[in-house]
Amino acid sequence: MNTVRQNKVTEAGDRKALVLIAILSIAIPVVVAALFYFDSATANTAVDVSFQPPLHAILNSLTAIALIVGYINVKKGNVKAHRAAMLTAFSLSAVFLVSYVTYHFLGERTIYGGDGVLKYIYYFVLLTHIVLAVVIVPLVLLSVYFGITNQLVRHRRISRWTFPIWLYVAISGVLVYLLISPYYT
Repeated sequence: MNTVRQNKVTEAGDRKALVLIAILSIAIPVVVAALFYFDSATANTAVDVSFQPPLHAILNSLTAIALIVGYINVKKGNVKAHRAAMLTAFSLSAVFLVSYVTYHFLGERTIYGGDGVLKYIYYFVLLTHIVLAVVIVPLVLLSVYFGITNQLVRHRRISRWTFPIWLYVAISGVLVYLLISPYYT
């Protein structure tokens, strides 16, 4: 295939992927936000989802570990191990997202019951976690797309932002769970 035609095919593929990434980057936070307006009194209480919050903490912990393993491997030049770790982190995050949406659709809302300084710490961590979880969606999708399509300059440029934010979201998710876990019913 000649270079001009190959560039047009690549540009068309990029355009489709970027549109899909934009749609997902809007749809995912909107769906998650809508869950908080969903009346938990009408939730399906026949389905026990009480096991999911600890599962979410485990998935976030494993995501953080996979991110760190991927980072270490890319710094060592081990691209194959980096790719495997990052795709693992992506997969764990995808499983987390499906489980999180399921939990908040079927389960009841848990309210933080602490007070004092710990309450302010909890809400600070929760707020930054939520805001950055919204921000991370397009960054992760773009990083993964650029990585798997070998657009390494673009991948490196966006991953400089993606990695620390994604790592913070994963770790702060665990911290939010640890702080609110005494209040699960």
